[in-house]
Amino acid sequence: MKIQYYLLAFVFVVAGCTSVPMTGRYQLLLSDEAQEIAAGATSYGQYLSEAKISTDKTNTALVKKVGQKIAAVSDCDYDWEFNLLESNEANAWCLSGGKVAVYTGILPYTQNEAGLATVMAHEIAHAIARHGAERSAQNTLLQYGLAIGGATLSNNPNKELIMLGVNVAGNVGIILPYSRKHESEADYMGLLLMAKAGYDPNEAIKFWQRMVFASSGSQGGLSDFLSTHPSDEKRIKDLQEHMPEALEYYKKAK
Repeated sequence: MKIQYYLLAFVFVVAGCTSVPMTGRYQLLLSDEAQEIAAGATSYGQYLSEAKISTDKTNTALVKKVGQKIAAVSDCDYDWEFNLLESNEANAWCLSGGKVAVYTGILPYTQNEAGLATVMAHEIAHAIARHGAERSAQNTLLQYGLAIGGATLSNNPNKELIMLGVNVAGNVGIILPYSRKHESEADYMGLLLMAKAGYDPNEAIKFWQRMVFASSGSQGGLSDFLSTHPSDEKRIKDLQEHMPEALEYYKKAK
């Protein structure tokens, strides 16, 4: 039985390896992209049916304009959709297949078109890189490993304590770091996408500086090590390191 478990896990790993566009990082995926896109379209439709779509024609047009410019340089032939939704939450997201939502609550922080491009390019990068599918694969393999471990320790009196430790170690050592890696990767990809679309990448740093000022102390003491997102300060430092490359794309776009 153990051999069958390990062989099946090996098949998953070999069959699901691919690379992220723009970065070339190898990733493990266990799902079909066509299915992800179909699921994204379904979820997006359901969400829009319950959400309040903004009637602000000016900002709605801006969201669509920025989204279309970024989509045009993404090299992804998705059925793109861009909507501005009424919400006080400072957020935006993009589902598989290019289904984008921007909340009105993020607009005070974006402040201008390039600031909005920073946010939208970052979220679009998550979808292009298929980060959601990768996280799902990681969780599947973690649960699969826990099931194998549970079966192996079936007669151990300390089974529950051991499995709890393994679960915590798996989340802290695998899931959270990958989440931070996804965020950093989306920052990098988003920076290049906005630059290719003709937006000054320096505005990305200004946006995150505004977020640092607005959200200082809002992480509740949660350290960068345990956070699913890199700190704003680390984001800014990484963006500064990538700026020369982004500026080259920006010059070509202009």
